[in-house]
Amino acid sequence: MLVSSFFREYSLIEFNPEVKMCRLRLFFFVTLMFSVAWVSGHDYSDALAKSILFFEGQRSGKLPSSQRLIWRKDSGLHDGEQIGVDLVGGYYDAGDNVKFNFPMAFSTTMLAWSVIETGRFMGSELQNALEAIRWGTDYLLKATHLPGFVFVQVGDPNADHNCWQRPEDMDTPRTPYAVSQDHPGSEVAAEIAAALAASSIAFRTSDAPYAVKLLRRAITYRGSYVDSLGPWVCPFYCDHSGYQDELLWAAAWLQRATRSQIYWKYLVQNIHNLETPAVNPNEEIVSMGGDSFAEFGWDTKHAGINLLLFGGLHRVDPFQTNADRFVCSVLPESPTLSVEYSPGGLLFKPGGSNLQHPTAISFLILIYARYMNHINKVVRCGDVVIGPPRLIEFAKEQVDYILGSNPMNMSYMVGYGKRYPLKIHHRGASIPSIDRHPDRIECKAGTLYYSSTEPDPNLLIGAVVGGPDIQDSYNDSRQTSVQAEPTTYINAPLLGLLAYFSAHAT
Repeated sequence: MLVSSFFREYSLIEFNPEVKMCRLRLFFFVTLMFSVAWVSGHDYSDALAKSILFFEGQRSGKLPSSQRLIWRKDSGLHDGEQIGVDLVGGYYDAGDNVKFNFPMAFSTTMLAWSVIETGRFMGSELQNALEAIRWGTDYLLKATHLPGFVFVQVGDPNADHNCWQRPEDMDTPRTPYAVSQDHPGSEVAAEIAAALAASSIAFRTSDAPYAVKLLRRAITYRGSYVDSLGPWVCPFYCDHSGYQDELLWAAAWLQRATRSQIYWKYLVQNIHNLETPAVNPNEEIVSMGGDSFAEFGWDTKHAGINLLLFGGLHRVDPFQTNADRFVCSVLPESPTLSVEYSPGGLLFKPGGSNLQHPTAISFLILIYARYMNHINKVVRCGDVVIGPPRLIEFAKEQVDYILGSNPMNMSYMVGYGKRYPLKIHHRGASIPSIDRHPDRIECKAGTLYYSSTEPDPNLLIGAVVGGPDIQDSYNDSRQTSVQAEPTTYINAPLLGLLAYFSAHAT
């Protein structure tokens, strides 16, 4: 209470711009000083195992005999049947029953990147992580199987969001949506290409033939899928950043997977499409303009592109410069800080499902720290010098907050710690399972469970919800979807973080 009371009072004090830096340094000094009052000593290995298990709860299709979350049953077994295409499988992205391939592919990419960078720290969980990737890639192979088409979604989102129904019972239209050369969709096609290319690297050691198959399928089409399918993908997963970042993201992963100069040449020739470049007197690109260099998530890939290319030994501008600018935009002590922090120290950005930002950004920060270590590099943010240890510390602070080191002493991962969300915004978790309630639950009949104030009858272990508001407050209510809904793209980058800290806990 002492800590949270202090922060509530402190957050009401107004400062003029001249003392902003002083405020930030005091803020984080006090946060560190009082952190002993919060939950500490996390079991990162346990959290890692649970975060992977969450993906089993998001599975669509015919579940295998190895399924561990046994309250989930088969669903979506006829997806694609009406057009003669097998689209069974894949993941539900969040608490609904639609398969949105754009965020699904990004989640798969991040799962693969986590394994590539930190798989050696996963121990016995590595096989489970690879299975989580394979569940996504097997479906993405189906989505790109028909020549000339890329299937980008299964399910009518408007009808689905009008129901509160178990995936096992859903009777809303399972309409398949596709893009083609005539009706282009570069964002989702390129993200699928990135997912397949990244996953091919992840499987290279354990299943070489599968890795080759994934890489061969990594193709893209040019054009915006919002232009083609806007009424059916918006407002759920509109692409607001354009498709150029996805094309470059795909090229970066293909270049890393193949080491082909074809993709490197494409990157060099098209990197200017992201932003207006800054050019020095020798007509060399020194940085990219605008603020998108600091963005990373299922929609915007800019920061990920720069770090991925830097890590691929292309330590040249603009990639290195923009990677450094990204760090300076995130670290709280930086004079060019461009994100917000809650009083308890959680990174915060506008919009819903905020924990997608701390997990994705912290993953990039951790990976950059490891890249920097290899070349004895530091980042200079004005007069502030930031080395790899500080970046690792920052990432750990964000992970620890999620796991319970916060003013509410609450873990935001279901099933981890002594206190965690009990009423999440998730149809399958909130409605009694078929084992307990074998009779069909119709579309509107599920509203009873949506409105209930009782805890979820099914524990979606490992699910990380959207998280607290900017004042570190969390309303444990499934009606508050921006806080209570878990997503695959919150969990996917968290795997890499948890794997690293399970082997490097201090």
